Amino acid sequence: MAIIELEATLHEAHRDNHTHRDVNGGWLRPAVFGAMDGLVSNLALMTGVAGGSVSHQTIVITGLAGLAAGAFSMAAGEYTSVASQRELVEAELDVERRELRKHPQDEERELAELYQARGVEPELAREVAKQLSRDPEQALEIHAREELGIDPGDLPSPAVAAVSSFGSFALGAVLPVLPFLLGATALWPALLLALIGLFACGAVVAKVTARSWWFSGIRQLALGGAAAGVTYVLGSLFGTAVG
Repeated sequence: MAIIELEATLHEAHRDNHTHRDVNGGWLRPAVFGAMDGLVSNLALMTGVAGGSVSHQTIVITGLAGLAAGAFSMAAGEYTSVASQRELVEAELDVERRELRKHPQDEERELAELYQARGVEPELAREVAKQLSRDPEQALEIHAREELGIDPGDLPSPAVAAVSSFGSFALGAVLPVLPFLLGATALWPALLLALIGLFACGAVVAKVTARSWWFSGIRQLALGGAAAGVTYVLGSLFGTAVG
């Protein structure tokens, strides 16, 4: 009994300690990076305009225009990109589907060879390939995963990608504009809120990386702050030259 209990304890310990983080980031990574992109780009745009010594109304209009233009641009680009990728995948799946229909024996042999190349005994590999090839849809799914590295049942949606990109970018881009919309007439409240947002985004990114939250937050704060500083200086220089 003691041995069985010990083995059960070791099994539970292995199961608890043998978990992995989502290396793809799931929904968190694109959402956070979309918000960060909107925040950095709109903050830099607004500070660049502010460096030219314009009125706060001009800064607000610039921020709102940057939000709308950036969000629509991100959504359109993401939709086109994901739609093109999906169309390419579906075209390759059609090729594989035709091959399975026209040359089932060759495809079955090809699958067996893939398993043999991974160390499965030839006889067992042929038997596994034979059983898996009985269902055409299952065979298509397996060949797609083995040869193309894709899951036919989990293709990305262009509409979802576009809406997600639009929303996350707009959420980040609205932060530097928000203080002005609430009545602020100076740049520093917008800058302060944006820098806090940059640190928060960097800290959240740490959830899908091996870095600590404070390191990731400070790094993003420094990069975003540097972008804002550079554009402010350029705005000041351009404003002086134009004026």
